[in-house]
Amino acid sequence: MSDRPAVAYKVLTADQMAALERDGSFAGAPVDLADGYIHLSTAAQLTETVDKHFAGQRDLHVAAVDLTSFGATLKWEPSRGGQLFPHLYEQLLLETVIAYGPLERDADGTIRLPVAG
Repeated sequence: MSDRPAVAYKVLTADQMAALERDGSFAGAPVDLADGYIHLSTAAQLTETVDKHFAGQRDLHVAAVDLTSFGATLKWEPSRGGQLFPHLYEQLLLETVIAYGPLERDADGTIRLPVAG
């Protein structure tokens, strides 16, 4: 049994979220396309990811992704501070998204995780 979470999160702009809903898949943001994989974050990494890479941006969305849907195309690789991050080496499919919604923060500033309806 793995100690890695079964769910990770992708931060998307409103346009990217609309494209995922419309097309049923998302090839990646410009940084994802440049790096060759879709960057995901665990719940514990999400607030720092948003603060570091999306500071000042508005109209963002968070998608909760079922990591058990992926096999060898999901890799845990070291990144910021040596932490292991989930990287997806294929398109993100809408059918693997278990919840999504607008990015919101709790009173302490942490990102509120989306909940399925």
